[in-house]
Amino acid sequence: MATSAPPAPTTPAAGFAGFLDRYFSITQRGSTIGREIRGGLVTFFAMSYIIVLNPLIIGTVADGSGQFLGGDELSSVAKVAAATALIAGIMSILMGVVARFPIAMATGLGLNAVVAFSIAMLPDMTWADAMGIVVLEGIIILLLVVTGFREAVFNAVPAELKVAISVGIGLFITFIGLFDSGLVRIPASLATPVELGINGSIASWPLLVFVVGLVTAIILWIRNVRGALLISIAGATVFAFLVEAIAHVGGAQDGTGWALNTPTWPGSPVALPDFSLIGQFSLFGSIEKIGIIAVVLLVFTLLLADFFDTMGTMVAVGAEANLLDEGGNPPRTREILVVDSVGAIAGGVGSVSSNTAYIESAAGVGEGARTGLASVVTGTAFLLATFLSPIVNVVPFEAATPALVLVGFLMMTQITGIDWTKLEISIPAFLVIVLMPFTYSITTGLGAGFVVFVLIKIFVGKARQVHPLMWIASVLFVLYFIRGPLQALLG
Repeated sequence: MATSAPPAPTTPAAGFAGFLDRYFSITQRGSTIGREIRGGLVTFFAMSYIIVLNPLIIGTVADGSGQFLGGDELSSVAKVAAATALIAGIMSILMGVVARFPIAMATGLGLNAVVAFSIAMLPDMTWADAMGIVVLEGIIILLLVVTGFREAVFNAVPAELKVAISVGIGLFITFIGLFDSGLVRIPASLATPVELGINGSIASWPLLVFVVGLVTAIILWIRNVRGALLISIAGATVFAFLVEAIAHVGGAQDGTGWALNTPTWPGSPVALPDFSLIGQFSLFGSIEKIGIIAVVLLVFTLLLADFFDTMGTMVAVGAEANLLDEGGNPPRTREILVVDSVGAIAGGVGSVSSNTAYIESAAGVGEGARTGLASVVTGTAFLLATFLSPIVNVVPFEAATPALVLVGFLMMTQITGIDWTKLEISIPAFLVIVLMPFTYSITTGLGAGFVVFVLIKIFVGKARQVHPLMWIASVLFVLYFIRGPLQALLG
């Protein structure tokens, strides 16, 4: 249900305030400048957790050549944090100025997991190659939008498979959060694939920090506290500081120490941001490393997740703000999609993964935001946050990963959009969902679902119902799955 705003002035203000009012249609949409500023700040606090989480996802993973995104693991985290805030700031401002819609942008959770664990980690791949794939995906999406071809792509994949992709990525993110925190880990005995904590119990201070952080995040979210994820990360980090100051846990190698960052004060929390990651991408380097077929599949994987999430987000935020037309479309739809496509390109150029529209923007709308001015405010806050990257280096995995688990839950709630009684679609959807976390590969889950969907349609005599793009994608996925034997045969 949409949130109604208090009555707004009917007479626009004069001067600069009047210019803002006219340009963003503030009065026309029943809002005020003050309300837009408050809404923009609420959106920032609701989504600013990405400044912490994105570095912990893509800044702590070595690529196929064994290198980290920013050099060594620790400096990588600070560099990714600064670049993440910079690109989010630029793209949110661009969304506000061009699309004039109350949606902010930042690195997409789920999309960054694809880049980190399904692209960058491939043999011989580098982070520059992986970011080049992100740029290629953004260029293709931009072309699809400006040519009006987006409807064809949107219609190619069955709706319930689209839902399964989001749910599968949600489970994948959840597993990453549980594993990186140490709550789920490979047992020393290797008797089972994974186990709870240490020998099946919560037997360390860092694990307690994770549990407290997760419970805090859940309670705050249930109580509709603005910025619940950020507050839970900050609160768990403070708790971790106290634990380290009293117990001196350190980075013990027996599994009882902090997984990455030891929570100690860095000195000055403010520093000039390091933007050296900007421009560190190779547009076509990946083709030499993994071949054109694999690159096409990876680009298609990113395209699906990025493109469909954005369409859902803009409709959801538009509904909350009472801005949808009779056809269920928000105003300036083409501009929204164009800016979002540019966000994918900018994310690759900035080495922070694809930037996309954030559903957390609905929090700002709940505060009364109705126009792009709120997005400009959110973007400005992100730019100011670039000077706070040293703080990221003191946030341990155990304090940040509860947010991943909760975000995974939120993505999982979409599972009700699948009709489990329709086996022709529910079985492929099931494979998409379970194979993403179980194989630690989003591409694998997506490919298995596509191929099985086409096979089922063939054997039940409904092959004509399969969209041509699904046929093409499924053939490419089959080649992708057997690329090892093919390379051996051709070699």
